[in-house]
Amino acid sequence: MTEKIKFHLDESVSNAIALGLRRRGINVTTTSEAGLIGVSDREQITFALSENRILITHDDDFVMLHRSGINHAGITYCDQKRRSIGEILNTLILIWETLASEDMKNQLEFL
Repeated sequence: MTEKIKFHLDESVSNAIALGLRRRGINVTTTSEAGLIGVSDREQITFALSENRILITHDDDFVMLHRSGINHAGITYCDQKRRSIGEILNTLILIWETLASEDMKNQLEFL
């Protein structure tokens, strides 16, 4: 059985994204809820991997970490100025509906 995708929002992402995902029954945590405010990007990735959560971010440092070969559960990156909250939500919902968590392992998706 394939595991549904779970998300983790880093501190650069609006809580409105978490709220929108939760309203649709999607499992999501935030950096604040996890007590990770101010920790390093590597620690964020380690947390997300330990819980098999796809990291959602606007921080391009995570793109660099992906390119360095670090192991992760998956990263979705979106330039904050390029998409509205609604567009980001719709794309994340599409990812959740069409992919399993194993499909995202060590993958980087640009929204």
